[in-house]
Amino acid sequence: MTTSPPPRRYLFALVDGGGTVPPELAAARRLVARGHHVTVLAEDSMVADVQATGAAFRPWISAPNRATRLPEDDPSRDWECSNPLALFARLRERVFVGPAPAYAADTTAAIGDVRPDLVVCSFFAIGAMAAAEAAGLPFDVLFPNAYLLPTPGIPPVGLGLAPARGAAGRTRDRLVTALTRRQWDKGVPGLNDLRASLGLPPVATFFDQVHRARRELVLTSAGFDFPGTLPPNVRYVGAVLDDPTWAADAPWEPPGGDRPLVLVALSSTFQDQGACLQRVVDAVGSLPVDAIVTTGPAIDPASLDAPAGVTIVRAAPHSAILGHAAAVVTHGGHGTVVRALAAGVPLVVLPHGRDQADNGRRVTSRGAGIVLSRNARPTPLATAIRRVLDDPAFAAAAGELGATIRADAAGDALIGELEGVPDRSNRPSEPARSGRV
Repeated sequence: MTTSPPPRRYLFALVDGGGTVPPELAAARRLVARGHHVTVLAEDSMVADVQATGAAFRPWISAPNRATRLPEDDPSRDWECSNPLALFARLRERVFVGPAPAYAADTTAAIGDVRPDLVVCSFFAIGAMAAAEAAGLPFDVLFPNAYLLPTPGIPPVGLGLAPARGAAGRTRDRLVTALTRRQWDKGVPGLNDLRASLGLPPVATFFDQVHRARRELVLTSAGFDFPGTLPPNVRYVGAVLDDPTWAADAPWEPPGGDRPLVLVALSSTFQDQGACLQRVVDAVGSLPVDAIVTTGPAIDPASLDAPAGVTIVRAAPHSAILGHAAAVVTHGGHGTVVRALAAGVPLVVLPHGRDQADNGRRVTSRGAGIVLSRNARPTPLATAIRRVLDDPAFAAAAGELGATIRADAAGDALIGELEGVPDRSNRPSEPARSGRV
């Protein structure tokens, strides 16, 4: 780690995306450890996680502020949408454009109090980006996953596509990208209304607001993502392999005996995964393995029936478990996938939505696992798990990709990029370092 520069002030504007929270807050924690002054503008569902970093917590006031990670507090409820066009509309109106003026108002107020050198934004916090820009401040955008925005060479997101091959593949990418751009760009009028109210010029496309960032920081390894022609402000800074705060200190002891250990971990947020999780439990229960199933905050372990050899808990430290595991069954969230790969553990991926099919494709394209439908029944699930356990090629491929992920995660690219912002003068006295402000 390089020598820390003089203390800077950072304002993080974060939206609770479940699996996005641990890597985003790891960036805040590392800045605090380096002596910087960090305030995190976030939802009440994140207060304990923020306080664990040593940063100051500041709640969203006008913007959406979910109290918990339970489904009734989820503003998007994306699991209700089977129609992709309806999902686009819901995300635009409930997450991105609809609340953007409220995010901008809260961020503007926080900027006035904190006087940050840099604003660090969740990808969801479009209004916070505009507020930072209007205040004349640099802002960075965090991508705690593979790179999500349309760019030549990387397949369009959301469908689990492989990189294009030949003219047909390139045509596929152009058509799918054009379709998805049209859906996102339906949010441009609302975004430009906000920008006009802040005294900013209009943008031509929805993602132009993101591209105005000082840096787009991709919190994964370039070796995990597919190669593409990226905007000049994009930086791969390595994956964050830390366990979530709510799981890091949970008790766990490895089972005795010599049976293979399988970790089952679906989403930490509600994605209507209860039935899928029970089918996975039934599948691993039919195999000569031991299994540890972590449900996360959104699913009650008592709602699942556990056969012999299967332990079901709300939380356990995945980093410790992965040192003993022979396979992982997951929905394909980026955090679980890269931690498994970093430990050299192959995967069975059951995508539920979001970026999960794309993560699954990155796994299978390297030979490090298998992707099945989330609706797969216990017998094909058991067959897939047995296959990744029995065929050493899967573990070898996971180990090869994992070595790259570990090396990038061990570097200091993330903190180096965040500390690269210039100091600003005329700063007020220090804000509180923890608790609410």
